[in-house]
Amino acid sequence: MSGEAKNDDNSNWKMFIGRHWMVTAIFAVAGILLIIGGVYVFHWFAGDAQSTGLVPSILGLWTMGHVVSFILNLVLWELIFIGIPAAIIAITGWLWWRRLPDEERKEYNFFNKGSNTSNGGSGVSLLLFIGFALKIYIDGNWDVAISTWTLEYVVESMITVFIWAAIIFGIPIIIGVIVWMASRIKTKL
Repeated sequence: MSGEAKNDDNSNWKMFIGRHWMVTAIFAVAGILLIIGGVYVFHWFAGDAQSTGLVPSILGLWTMGHVVSFILNLVLWELIFIGIPAAIIAITGWLWWRRLPDEERKEYNFFNKGSNTSNGGSGVSLLLFIGFALKIYIDGNWDVAISTWTLEYVVESMITVFIWAAIIFGIPIIIGVIVWMASRIKTKL
């Protein structure tokens, strides 16, 4: 992006904040409170999970079942205490934005730009974790303390998950490429 375009972005934000400083401050405070609340809920849940026996207090005694149960319960509580208020705040912000005159919204030009995001994990990490958890379950090590696993077992399990992923995604890709190549050859004949 050129320096001039970056300058326009800054002036758009400056103009927006200058006109709507109170609303901007309210949403900034709400965002900060949501972040603090998310950390607090995590701290509360981690302590509560240990005291209720959901997970052992010693990490070396955790099993894969404990890890998955902890993550799912944490996500549930975060959604209840933080996700719902965040959704309400986001909807309120969107409704407020929609009430601004069309000319003013177009003047800011916030949403007519291309994406500046970098490549994220795009769900691959989650899929690999689910595959790893499935491999642990199939092996019968779901309720075995993670501290008893050997490095060789973890590495072999990861390799197995990568092979599963290659088979699950690779075969359809290969079939698609063959069909595409066959259609290209037919059109050239």
